[in-house]
Amino acid sequence: MTLGALLLAGVTLIAQPAAAATPGSIAYAQATQTWQLVLTNGDVVEVPEALVKTPKDWANGGEEAPFLISGDGRHFFYYRKSDGLFVTRTLNGKERVVSRKITGVGIDEEWPLVSDDGSYVVTTTSGPGLGIFVDLRNGKVIRPPGKMDTWGFHGFTPDSKRLLLSGDRLTVFDRGLRARMRLKTRLSPWALANDYVTAAEPVGTSDKYRKLRLLNLRTGRVGSTVTLQLPRGQYIDDLDFDQAGRLIVRSRTKTGVATYRVSKATGKVTLLRTVARPDADAWVLPGDESFEWWTLRKTQR
Repeated sequence: MTLGALLLAGVTLIAQPAAAATPGSIAYAQATQTWQLVLTNGDVVEVPEALVKTPKDWANGGEEAPFLISGDGRHFFYYRKSDGLFVTRTLNGKERVVSRKITGVGIDEEWPLVSDDGSYVVTTTSGPGLGIFVDLRNGKVIRPPGKMDTWGFHGFTPDSKRLLLSGDRLTVFDRGLRARMRLKTRLSPWALANDYVTAAEPVGTSDKYRKLRLLNLRTGRVGSTVTLQLPRGQYIDDLDFDQAGRLIVRSRTKTGVATYRVSKATGKVTLLRTVARPDADAWVLPGDESFEWWTLRKTQR
């Protein structure tokens, strides 16, 4: 029985410790008193060691602690209760400290972002610029490239091999932060495809985007603006490419979030899946950042 069928049937999902989890991918995480992982097979896995809110005696006491899931649904990241360090693990794997430079005292001042395969972490900060870059494949911690301290982060490619940043130019970096391509443009894309050339940008009123256009980073050529055929009242809340280079849009609905594949030529959308918002204080989907529209209980547009 699928997760959706279990929920519709009113079946009680029994939580188990993470060490006893059966192999599978993570559908989403939810927080009440503790963080829980809801798996695609319907199992619920407790993560009691994950911080939900910062302790009251901290300078940032009472702040919600970020909990992230890689886009592939295999890795999850959290601030550890025992020492406040930001760690990662898989369902049956051991904890690994991402970097001792990322700690709970920085919650609400810096926000981690995770690549689709969970192998790379970037922190954004409350001030201009970015914090650190952590390549978990080799354990290297890298500072922002060059002498600039005002880089903006636009995302990872789906294969996690490139990062898109903006400064005085829009720049594609490899994992070692070596610049591979630069373009001077006023556009601000949200996503970069696996060809490392094609970028996508939403067009329209902020927070109410229903149009997009493509940008060629090699030539600077901008494609035609396409209006998406989204249901009324839905907008482009998240924009990405899949591994095959198809455009993927996530959009908040009245009950949760819907994921669509989008035609670059016509704007036609094909519904891939929907996820209903659980009755929890907070919830996180694979690929989410620290804040997404669908995490809100009420519409605030």
